[in-house]
Amino acid sequence: MNRTVKVMSAASFAKLAGGLVAMFVSLFVALALAAEVGGVRLDDKVSIGAQELILNGAGLRTRVVFKVYVASLYLPQKASELAAVLAKSPRRIQLNLLRTLSADQLVEALNEGLAENNTTAELAAVKPQVDQLATIMKSFKEVKEKDVITLDFVDGTTRIGLNGEAKGSIGGDAFNQALTKVWLGEKPVQADLKKSLLGV
Repeated sequence: MNRTVKVMSAASFAKLAGGLVAMFVSLFVALALAAEVGGVRLDDKVSIGAQELILNGAGLRTRVVFKVYVASLYLPQKASELAAVLAKSPRRIQLNLLRTLSADQLVEALNEGLAENNTTAELAAVKPQVDQLATIMKSFKEVKEKDVITLDFVDGTTRIGLNGEAKGSIGGDAFNQALTKVWLGEKPVQADLKKSLLGV
């Protein structure tokens, strides 16, 4: 019985090898784009409506010796300072919880961050919205480990979500700027977390 043995030409081999290399490089890049912080796997991209946002940075929030949450920041384009972040919309701050917190603990922490990073006048101007945020957060009762809170800023409105479910919205650019400064202001909740969110 005659058997025909086909020998691959050098050009064909080079083409195949090049394709395999490209495939492995693409796979490596895809894996590198997906971040893992504090044991939490974060998407490198999320969508808000028709707008795709990219992961700008992420970091671990700790208090004393406890891991509290992983915070991540998503923007239309990368930004490394607060002014550039506030200039971009839509945007998202996401909190992946690593421990159970009561609604009162959440509200207290946010109020502390707001007071540290905004003037008395700035806080007075957004007091109704801050009170509205407290009401929304208290409706959670508590958040548990693996719960995900999202704070999306879209078309001048802050949309609060819990585990993908809309929980309320609060209008006003000034309010969202005040809220964003909790993590990215002059006196953020955690200095190294701010740097991680800004990718610096």
